[in-house]
Amino acid sequence: MNLIAEQPYIKIVREVSSIEQIDVEHKRKMYLYEEKIVTKHREFSIDDVLDVSYRFIGGDGGLLYLHTNYGVYSYIVKTSPEAFVEAFKEYRKTLPHSERGV
Repeated sequence: MNLIAEQPYIKIVREVSSIEQIDVEHKRKMYLYEEKIVTKHREFSIDDVLDVSYRFIGGDGGLLYLHTNYGVYSYIVKTSPEAFVEAFKEYRKTLPHSERGV
């Protein structure tokens, strides 16, 4: 299993107590391998990932989207995911048509 690229992302968890509400930021990484994309709690077969895109929101990061056969999954990023997206698209070009969903 060869690692092609990785992308840091964050998960924000809201914790509520009787006197306050705080948002806790968990730092995580997404990994692109030849066979799959892996996050902390999910694995997507490369055959099921149709596209990867991103959109910046304000000046403080944005959203990375995984477009899959099962829906679109979004991940909050604070750094540009351009290298990760390009690595996915370049790798996807090397796959036979049957593995690209074409």
